[in-house]
Amino acid sequence: MTKNTKLITRGAIIAAMYFTLTHLQNLLLPGSTTWAIQCRISEALCVLAFFTPAAIWGLTVGCLLFNLSYAGALPLDPIVGSLATLLATWCMWKLRNFKQFKLPILGLLMPAAWNAILVGWELTVYLGDTGFTMAAFWINAAYVALGELIVLCVLGSILYFALIRRDLYKKLL
Repeated sequence: MTKNTKLITRGAIIAAMYFTLTHLQNLLLPGSTTWAIQCRISEALCVLAFFTPAAIWGLTVGCLLFNLSYAGALPLDPIVGSLATLLATWCMWKLRNFKQFKLPILGLLMPAAWNAILVGWELTVYLGDTGFTMAAFWINAAYVALGELIVLCVLGSILYFALIRRDLYKKLL
């Protein structure tokens, strides 16, 4: 199998995992993947971007497919959410070697930062009763960041250390 074929295959598997986990969570806990403080368990998969660039496009496509297939998505969710995922995972790949306490903490913050800005803006535009205000934006951005931080700092860290400790990243990715 060529290197490109492996990258495409890995990315497709990651996209399928993100899509499936997000829909499964939404089935078991309706709306939990789209609330203001959304804790998408599938976002923990973002740590895969520390190990393979295939995760960048795989997670972006997985997010895009979920947002396209979810009936309750806002009109710009496929674009805004996918762009936030693309930028966050690209930054994670670039920051993968900057570690504190054996953990790429700065990289783990990227999904919270990008989603807070982009999804926070989208929520303010679509859900704001009085139009766009900076106060409403910062509240929405804080809610989005909180959900991302919970998932990435808890589940993402656990997944990261599990992949490192057992050298699973070498076998799987």
